[in-house]
Amino acid sequence: HNYSTLFEAHGLICSQVLVTKEDFRDRLHYRNMLNCFDILLQHDIIPVVNENDVISVTELMFTDNDELAGLIASMINADALIILTNVDGLYSGDPADSKSVVIEEVDPSKKDFASIISTKKSNFGRGGMLTKCYMASKIAQLGIAVHIGNGTRENILRQMIAGKVIHTRFLPFKGVSGRKRWIAHTDKYSKGIVQVNNGAKQALTGLKASSLLPVGITVIKGEFKRKDIIKIVDEDEKIIGLGIAEYNSEKAVELIGQKNQKPLVHYDYLYLEQENH
Repeated sequence: HNYSTLFEAHGLICSQVLVTKEDFRDRLHYRNMLNCFDILLQHDIIPVVNENDVISVTELMFTDNDELAGLIASMINADALIILTNVDGLYSGDPADSKSVVIEEVDPSKKDFASIISTKKSNFGRGGMLTKCYMASKIAQLGIAVHIGNGTRENILRQMIAGKVIHTRFLPFKGVSGRKRWIAHTDKYSKGIVQVNNGAKQALTGLKASSLLPVGITVIKGEFKRKDIIKIVDEDEKIIGLGIAEYNSEKAVELIGQKNQKPLVHYDYLYLEQENH
């Protein structure tokens, strides 16, 4: 009601959209949500999205609303994601230290935020700045600029959009397809692990688009069916990417190391961690 009243003052209509993490796991649910957002936005209706607490299971809840916002931004391929908190952005040290300054730009390839971020949580939610930065980095890797700023400042959104206020901006990589954006967020739902040799790793992460072929596979862990999400790791068990299996784990085991076989994961259904590019 509060949202409706506030938006109405600007001649805007808003709608409530309730989702769960399971909705992002299921490709059909995901497509239905995307269609719903598209229609709402086409009719200038502002979707206000929240977690459906009535049916959410604790272990499958979103870390916080920032994670949910990141998933939505990725789904609709937003131009930008703005996260508002109670500080001006990501600092070079403890925000309470006068020597600390706001880091205004972050390269999306940066991974180590723990060394500069205090573990103290914001008053606004379950996650702290560390959680925000890891999520922001992942979204930036998908081609979406992410801004973190101080939501307690007057007219903060206008100022951030106009570039008139100090805040942190995560620079975006080039965009990826909608299917790959969905796969990027399914790591917690992967059904099996496929370990590959260095040759396959180099082929997958090289400049030329490559599919995952059985000849480069060394180990299959866990069971999966065709169309399941599988995790791809290197010889040191470091994640390379995620993909949709073209056939089940039983057949994949039979084909390990064999040449001239159908790809286990086609390139069009393969999401690679950007740090390996």
